[in-house]
Amino acid sequence: MRTRTIGDVQVGAIGLGGMPMSIEGRPDRERSIRTIHAALDAGVTLIDTANSYNRDAGETGHNEELIAEALRSYGPGSDDVLVATKGGLVRPGDGTWLRDGRPESLKAAAKESARRLGVEAIGLYQFHRADPKVAYTDSIGALAELLDEGVIRMAGVSNAEVVMIDAAQEVLGGRLVSVQNQFSPRYAVTVGEMRHAVGMGLAFLPWSPLGGIAKAGALGARHQAFQDVADAHGVSPQQVALAWELSLSDRVIPIPGASRPESVEDSARAASLALDTAELAVLSATVGL
Repeated sequence: MRTRTIGDVQVGAIGLGGMPMSIEGRPDRERSIRTIHAALDAGVTLIDTANSYNRDAGETGHNEELIAEALRSYGPGSDDVLVATKGGLVRPGDGTWLRDGRPESLKAAAKESARRLGVEAIGLYQFHRADPKVAYTDSIGALAELLDEGVIRMAGVSNAEVVMIDAAQEVLGGRLVSVQNQFSPRYAVTVGEMRHAVGMGLAFLPWSPLGGIAKAGALGARHQAFQDVADAHGVSPQQVALAWELSLSDRVIPIPGASRPESVEDSARAASLALDTAELAVLSATVGL
């Protein structure tokens, strides 16, 4: 698989989003472990998670623990995997997502995430979502302290507007390495944030790059151009969508979610799918870029 860079770390061009393996509708643990192992077999070396990826009360960090278990059981070859986790959201077990950007909460959450992942320092830690009750710069200040204390190796932000990206870079003293925002053919309104992040030399990590858990399967039906290009290459429209996103910049690293080995294997093949200039132009025009 082609590689891309986050900070000073090289990763595969396609990552794996772990959320579907831990929230509502999740598969059993054995299938989740097989899915993560299939990703590693396919050359995936970036796995995205968060302490809030859980379904029930009392299981904060469910996805982090699942990933840690899968990496331990995989054996040789998992040492090069960059696990990116996030803090700033919590799920109390009633289906809601609550924001908590208090610096003390973020610092405590990061240390708990490191414990669950079984690492001395988290490879990439990202502020999940702005908390309207807390100054954004105060929340990012917690990431700066975590960097200084060696709890995390790299820092990023998620669900961030341009002004937030700039503020984070200033508070972190130039140490921001990534922006993780929703972006897909269905949701391309964050293209401005993507271009801004790329222009700053940051990695841009599209979450829900296929349009979301419930809608990924209908991508070809919703966007006929992606289906047409897929048919011409004998691949899935999901592969085409990921290959198109990769073409936008060598700083873009999509992180499609998966809960089946077959899904992650299909996504990983997008890294080697070559689309010509005319096809890419049609796809971009279809989504208004």
